[in-house]
Amino acid sequence: MYFQRRGFCQAKRLGKVPGESGMRASRFCFEAAALGAAMALGTGGPRRRPQHCTAQTSGAQRFGRHGIAMQAAKRPLARGDLKAVGDALTFDCETGNYHTFCPISCVSWLYQKIEDSFFLVVGTKTCGYFLQNAMGVMIFAEPRYAMAELEEGDISAQLSDLAELRRLCTRIIEDRNPSVIVLIGTCTTEIIKMDMEGIAPKLEAELGVPIVVARANGLDYAFTQGEDTVLAAMAARCEVADHVPTVPAALPGAKSHAPLVIFGSLPDTVAKQLELELKKQGITVSGWMPSSKYQDLPEVGPNVHVVGVNPFLSRTASVLVRRKKCKLINAPFPIGPDGTRAWVEAICQSLDIEPQGLEERERAAWQAAKEYTEILKDKTIFFMGDNLLEVSLARALTRAGMTMLEVGIPYMDKRFQASELQLLIETCKDLQKLVDRG
Repeated sequence: MYFQRRGFCQAKRLGKVPGESGMRASRFCFEAAALGAAMALGTGGPRRRPQHCTAQTSGAQRFGRHGIAMQAAKRPLARGDLKAVGDALTFDCETGNYHTFCPISCVSWLYQKIEDSFFLVVGTKTCGYFLQNAMGVMIFAEPRYAMAELEEGDISAQLSDLAELRRLCTRIIEDRNPSVIVLIGTCTTEIIKMDMEGIAPKLEAELGVPIVVARANGLDYAFTQGEDTVLAAMAARCEVADHVPTVPAALPGAKSHAPLVIFGSLPDTVAKQLELELKKQGITVSGWMPSSKYQDLPEVGPNVHVVGVNPFLSRTASVLVRRKKCKLINAPFPIGPDGTRAWVEAICQSLDIEPQGLEERERAAWQAAKEYTEILKDKTIFFMGDNLLEVSLARALTRAGMTMLEVGIPYMDKRFQASELQLLIETCKDLQKLVDRG
């Protein structure tokens, strides 16, 4: 096992971070969704006969002009409280593997977000080629990630995985002195059954640096779920307190409220905008996950309210709720002006705060984006399943005046996206665009 030397990841040339690139534009601004829609305009390809959808089936799900269909989750889906959603939407499942961007690409934005981290991707030459071409970062930029390329001795178990990773991690600490090392597993480490979870605690005890293991292989996860596995592993490291102190009000005259933690990786400018929107409601954000420094991971506990900013973070939410006993705010996601308003309203309701002026804020945002929505009006769009943002984008673009021909999504957790699905139904009903499948 050795550091790949193909122009982007030598251990001795890992240094200053290049300028942070944004994942998406402002959530109250609709430009990103409008541009994405303009790129995807057109009709869908030939339809295949869908398989009957069951809770255990995986594959591509779609929704057509006469209804809505999305991919089934690989795990049993919650029922009862989601009966209304199930009755209003038509879910079809097309069996077979889904094809998405590789989830190890999450390294490209997470290493910039967590400034004192180092990401070590353990894989083959193919993984190295992908990272080099996908991110386009040369060694002169000295990024804080590297590729540990597996050799024949690693794959055939002739070499000790513990010894090899100890050598590489020691070299990383000497050169870069990170606060945390994140080991990213790939398809190859899954196939050869490399016990990274068993190796990490031993290395952490020897080297004195936290080592977090995240499985981001393309066999089990879609594009954006790589971030979900990393944040879920970090959520397991958050300290738990029996009672986290309440947060003082952000505005004079407002009341104090329970601690609020937001999870999901966003550019600093977008995160600041969301904090300002919450501050206008008298809400103070106690912490973000991930934070810019690993040591600044927020304290969690039974009285801490947590909310996500992206629809692909269901595993992170599960860790926070089941293992850390936090209170999850099930809200639509802040994508588009309508989603941002619903997201803030859900947070206010959970914290027992009366929202103020959100409808005016939404109208102003739509008015500011009128130049783009006029372009999108009465046009049709088809979504291929790729990044789990499809449902949120479909809802926002429907509100912008578009017609959804079909939406595909590689993984659907109906419990985590229940509020988003409900808002999609309400949007379609308001605009009279939801028709039963014939």
